[in-house]
Amino acid sequence: MRYPPFIEADFDFPDFAHVRMTYPRPRIEDVADHTVRATTELMVAGGIRAGDRVAVGVGSRGIANLGIMVGAMVATLKAAGVEVVIVPAMGSHGGATAEGQAAVLHRLGVAAESCGAPVHPSMESVVVGRVFDEVPVAFAREALVADHTIALNRIKPHTKFKGALESGIAKMLCVGLGKHDGALAYHRYALKHGFLPLLRAMAAELQTRTNFRGGVGVVENAYDETCRIEAVPAADMFTREAQLLERAKAHFPRLPFKQLDLLVIGRIGKDISGAGMDPNVTGRAFDLMESDFSGQLDATRVVILDLSDPTDGNATGVGNADIITEKVFDRLDYEATLMNALTSLSLHKAFIPVRMPNERKAIQAGFTTLGPLTPHDVRAVIVQDTAHLTAFLASASLLEVLGDCAGTEILPPAPLVFDREDNLVAPWHPVHAASGVNAR
Repeated sequence: MRYPPFIEADFDFPDFAHVRMTYPRPRIEDVADHTVRATTELMVAGGIRAGDRVAVGVGSRGIANLGIMVGAMVATLKAAGVEVVIVPAMGSHGGATAEGQAAVLHRLGVAAESCGAPVHPSMESVVVGRVFDEVPVAFAREALVADHTIALNRIKPHTKFKGALESGIAKMLCVGLGKHDGALAYHRYALKHGFLPLLRAMAAELQTRTNFRGGVGVVENAYDETCRIEAVPAADMFTREAQLLERAKAHFPRLPFKQLDLLVIGRIGKDISGAGMDPNVTGRAFDLMESDFSGQLDATRVVILDLSDPTDGNATGVGNADIITEKVFDRLDYEATLMNALTSLSLHKAFIPVRMPNERKAIQAGFTTLGPLTPHDVRAVIVQDTAHLTAFLASASLLEVLGDCAGTEILPPAPLVFDREDNLVAPWHPVHAASGVNAR
């Protein structure tokens, strides 16, 4: 394919400094023990007894220690004489198929052989009620036929809206355990009734009309490590989850900039963020009724270099970028991406940006489509992904701003390094001697 001369030509990138940010780092050493205690509290609060059957809802997010926590939940329940089944709680993910959702859990370390309980991935749901006189409220049939349902989920800022409840147990109850029908109803009617009001109404309806007993709420620190595990009984869900959300927001890492000319993201994926790349970091959210995230960051150009492996081709969020590599396009499973975008009514997230042949040219296109800026004046940042911000690359033009940031270690600026396939060799990537590297 032919490109304009400013893309075809060699390019003199500015030097980049390797920046390390230091954040508070509380973390739980014995994750299994804390999970056992939270599960035991849920059993008492929910009246779960020997001989009962419990469905455990597990989602598709890349949560730290997920397999350990699910295994500990299952072991605790089974030790009390409870029969356990695992139910995927992920709405339309996995291509909205039973096989796809089971495969997602397997890739995340949740399977019968590793966690000690069978996975029942049926997509069937039952409408158990209505809210606002028109919104159907669905619940997974596999969960409903059990005596009790509990769930495990991370609590964190949402990628669509802001409020006292965002991404957590309540959302998993309505959208995840609602299967594809529940996810579709929530996103469709949220455009009329609002994301937070509808989430509250649907969760309250499910509290009353189903066997849901609560969940194990997880909070992670800025280093994606488990720092809090708590029981969230159904009766106290709104209060406890709101408290945990405030803790999660306090630990949420962000880039120390309000404005950039160029943001390069090493990879996006559903395991990283429900939006592929988190608008709480990028500031980019282009869909109907989404909250305004522009106060976080304003980046003129956004470049995506790759997809994560666990996302398995689901490139939701790709449309919120300006430039991608051919590698992203080749790895993209458009059916899975489109299913996710149509279900969430987030059509822009499935748009296909401008494609460049490799990582070097994608970054070069980001620099050279900014107007009359010299490369060495461009305010550019390169991150691994929007979940890992404790280390990143910053162009030399940002060093003065970074010098005013507390808890920041800045290594001397150096040239960008690319391998023989013109892939960026970043500090978070292992350098393989066989590939060869060259700086330019």
